[in-house]
Amino acid sequence: MKRSRIVGRGMAVTVAVGLVATLTTVPAAADEPVSQVQWGACPAPVAAVSPSLQCATVPVPLDYGDPTGTAIEIMVSRIASQNPTERRGILLLNPGGPGGSGLTMPADLVNLGLPATVLDRYDLIGLDPRGVGQSAPVSCSFTGDLDYRGNIPPYAVDDAAVAAQATIAKTVAERCAANDTEGRLRHLTTANTARDLNSIRVALGEEKASFYGASYGSALGAAYASMFPDTTDRVVVDSNVGDTHLSRAGLRRFGLGMEQTFPDFAAWAAARHGAYGLGRNPAQVTSNYFTLAERLDRTPVAGVDGATFRLLNFTALYSEAQYGLLAQTWQALRNSDGAAVTRLMARAADPAVAQRTNRAEDPAELLPWDNNWSAFLAVTCNDSAWPEKVARYQDSAATDREKFPMYGAAGANITPCAYWPHEPSEPPVSINDDGPPNVLILQNRRDPATPLRGGKLLREKFEDRSRLVTVDGSGHGVYVFGDNACALNVTTAYLVDGTMPEDRFCGPGTRTFTPEAAQQRADTLDRLHRTP
Repeated sequence: MKRSRIVGRGMAVTVAVGLVATLTTVPAAADEPVSQVQWGACPAPVAAVSPSLQCATVPVPLDYGDPTGTAIEIMVSRIASQNPTERRGILLLNPGGPGGSGLTMPADLVNLGLPATVLDRYDLIGLDPRGVGQSAPVSCSFTGDLDYRGNIPPYAVDDAAVAAQATIAKTVAERCAANDTEGRLRHLTTANTARDLNSIRVALGEEKASFYGASYGSALGAAYASMFPDTTDRVVVDSNVGDTHLSRAGLRRFGLGMEQTFPDFAAWAAARHGAYGLGRNPAQVTSNYFTLAERLDRTPVAGVDGATFRLLNFTALYSEAQYGLLAQTWQALRNSDGAAVTRLMARAADPAVAQRTNRAEDPAELLPWDNNWSAFLAVTCNDSAWPEKVARYQDSAATDREKFPMYGAAGANITPCAYWPHEPSEPPVSINDDGPPNVLILQNRRDPATPLRGGKLLREKFEDRSRLVTVDGSGHGVYVFGDNACALNVTTAYLVDGTMPEDRFCGPGTRTFTPEAAQQRADTLDRLHRTP
């Protein structure tokens, strides 16, 4: 989610003809898997992240109900194992979203410190899911003149705010329908993306495939393991939405996640009151949050209103690395320093935050995150049915505003799914608990976007197929995105040796890095947090 994803990375890149390899037949020995993919150079923006990445395209049906009909191409990337004697197979990757580009994810994981033993065991396979980036991208034509705030609805202070958002949501849904000239939107679903994963496995000539996905990627992994239990190998799902799709219930859990995670920032800020002046203790920091949000509801500063301020806090809780920037922004807003606010918003992690003060000069110009937002809506709205009556959302927002006052009235607010032009073409994928015990669930205790409840829900639904590792950590992301040593060791042992743990709790305890590795890790996290 940033956003329903581990970190934002929704880049839209342009490829010249001939840069990327296509599906071809590659001869293989009789006792080896037959790969149909010829790897080649990646598009320049992807190669700039890591020259070691290779790319290719795999054709898949646009509509799996009509397999001989229109085909689209899914772009995949690879960092290959350099140890043939240790290689087990492929590890398919998804960073979340839906709508997130995953072509750089193999390199991102390496830069974040993925252990060498995992690199020996697997070819790391990233991809742009259907509808995203280089894989038949879709567009709703999000432009600067449309007051749409992105994948997370704005916090609604009252019923009138929900009604106002309904008008915007309806306009967005109509614009998506009008721009869907090739009829792709209805085919963007989690189930079809899972089918694409299986098609990629087949094209790569692998009998089975392992999978790692985070945030919404946990839903994709749950769907993949449920639909293809016989051909999934080792499955790791991290920071869990709690099902095979991002439902309205999943969005509403943002309120719970904020309530559970904000105390970590409050404690951090209180310990630094002498530097930032946000409160001498966590209770004061929390009280000041509400005071400032309500003041901005009445009097925005440099385009930042109360809803934007609340969103800024929510997204900053993804990682403690964002706390310093968040504290600076509080200071600027409390002082009504418009110039400082504008400068800080340009560094904001979430594009919807940055948009409030950094609009395009041409209001008709497509926003950089148009594709990311469009794919998110298509998958989310197509996966399940959403209420259509505005009153339902007003009631939900009122309930969650009281239950989760920090942020509950955001996830409960109305979205374009209420007016989506397509009914779901099939029911959401049901969790399949009849299969191999191969699903490892990783979950921080405090996570703003995917709270612990999501991990527990997935564990209950998969039953004996799964195990849950609960981490006494804060933020969005456990394996390599976080720094808990126990979780790193347990997950690595499963991926490398197949050692499935019992349900367990990982207490505090961080891993250490060399100065060079720490800087590389910090640079990677910073880049990912700044990309839609």
